[in-house]
Amino acid sequence: MSIVIAIDGPAASGKGTLARRLAAHYGLPHLDTGLLYRATACALLDEGLRLDDVEAAVAAARSLSLTDFNETRLRARDMGEAASVVAAMPAVREALIDMQRVFAARPEGAVLDGRDIGTVICPDAKVKIFVSATPETRATRRALELARAGEDADYAAILEDVRKRDARDSGRSAAPLKAAADAVTLDTTDLDIEEAFAAALAIVDARRPYR
Repeated sequence: MSIVIAIDGPAASGKGTLARRLAAHYGLPHLDTGLLYRATACALLDEGLRLDDVEAAVAAARSLSLTDFNETRLRARDMGEAASVVAAMPAVREALIDMQRVFAARPEGAVLDGRDIGTVICPDAKVKIFVSATPETRATRRALELARAGEDADYAAILEDVRKRDARDSGRSAAPLKAAADAVTLDTTDLDIEEAFAAALAIVDARRPYR
């Protein structure tokens, strides 16, 4: 029996790290769906096109291949902000739904993380986790992450970006960021990665359809 683990949450909440570790623990494929929106934005920027060009953004989304991602570039801070812009377009989200659902439908199951996995992409998933943390904690994490990568790590600017993305992601008309009604919320504000992973494991083991 396959299992789909749907993990949602705002930027820098820890959902990506937890998703990767859960996938490794259970031997499941993992998809960071945020990379799809980052790759769409990146394609527009590479072509010198506007991020609010809906027709071009949809075309870019439909041409994506999961094997072509340059994750180092896509995970840069500026690409995250650009991705939040294209992700607010209903047509772009619609163009990427099938790709995500096909990934989730693998025979063995899958782990997907993003902002609308439990609510839109995999509403029937048996395991749904909504990962949260305070904006200040998330900004601190992102600043440390950027500093380790040798990028600018202005905490005040990063905190402002986090709050802007939260407002944009939660306020958009298409698939706004929110916890599914049947999701378990995991607040990682005061947890280190090992504590958060242990808590996530407990949630999955309690909810998965077989043990």
